[in-house]
Amino acid sequence: MDALTGLLEGPRARGAFMIRACFAPPWAVRVEDRAPLTVMLLVRGRAWIVPDEAGRLLMSPGDLVIARGPAPYTCADDPGTAPQALILPGGECHYPDGRPLNGVMDLGVRTWGDRPDGATVMLIGTYQMRGEIGGRLLDALPPLLSLTAEVWDCPLTPFLMEEIVRDAPGQEVVLDRLLDLLVIAALRTWFDRPEAEPPAWYRARADPVVGPVVRLLQDDPAHPWTVAGLAAKAGVSRAALARRFTRLVGEPPMTYLTGWRLALAADRLRDTDDTIGAIARQVGYGSAFALSTAFKRAYGVSPQERRTRPA
Repeated sequence: MDALTGLLEGPRARGAFMIRACFAPPWAVRVEDRAPLTVMLLVRGRAWIVPDEAGRLLMSPGDLVIARGPAPYTCADDPGTAPQALILPGGECHYPDGRPLNGVMDLGVRTWGDRPDGATVMLIGTYQMRGEIGGRLLDALPPLLSLTAEVWDCPLTPFLMEEIVRDAPGQEVVLDRLLDLLVIAALRTWFDRPEAEPPAWYRARADPVVGPVVRLLQDDPAHPWTVAGLAAKAGVSRAALARRFTRLVGEPPMTYLTGWRLALAADRLRDTDDTIGAIARQVGYGSAFALSTAFKRAYGVSPQERRTRPA
């Protein structure tokens, strides 16, 4: 498993909130849904994404923005337009004064806004629970990630436009997988951009010594790795590997391995019915007790609590 594959294994949408938003200026929507990740793909018109902090973005057709929650932001035709609607957790919609919208802006199957032929059309996909996105991926992203049409060409846009308004059996699953593919395609492009700031361990993949060691740890986390064993594989001394790994990745090899093992365990608690003991062995812990102790130290809850309360 290469570093990018390890990072991008995280997206696993489950009943994601997906809509086609259609507006005629002036329009503005305040988003306070606390979602961990939202993807916005502009099909027609233009739109401003205005976070409460600095860093507003103007979108043109073909542009994509990924917003990392839970910070609120506003989407609008102009930064000065007052919001007409408020999006709350779970996709609940209210007027800015708190009154429920009660379907006033529903325009059809997964279509929402003030008019279906509006000058602005945006496809929006929201991961509603943090458990659907790997924590390592979220930590690697800026609050707003932007890709313009000049730097990427999304082949999924026509398919998404067709599928998002289709009312067919199994459609939620189709849209979930399309959203995952859209996120992965966007992040592959972004990580290769000069302005991207990927995590240190991702950048270290290019190093001739540390890169192979990171891949060894990711490919076989259950192996009883030691710094001496990794150094022998890399053809350097223990001290040299420890210094170089820590300098490039930001933490020692064994600390990185622990974090990787626990991240894998968290994913498997979410995605499988394997026992905690089985998961412990899969990720390199000798027993369920050993995994539970390390897991609670890192996440603040036991593996069983994480499984029963994944949000």
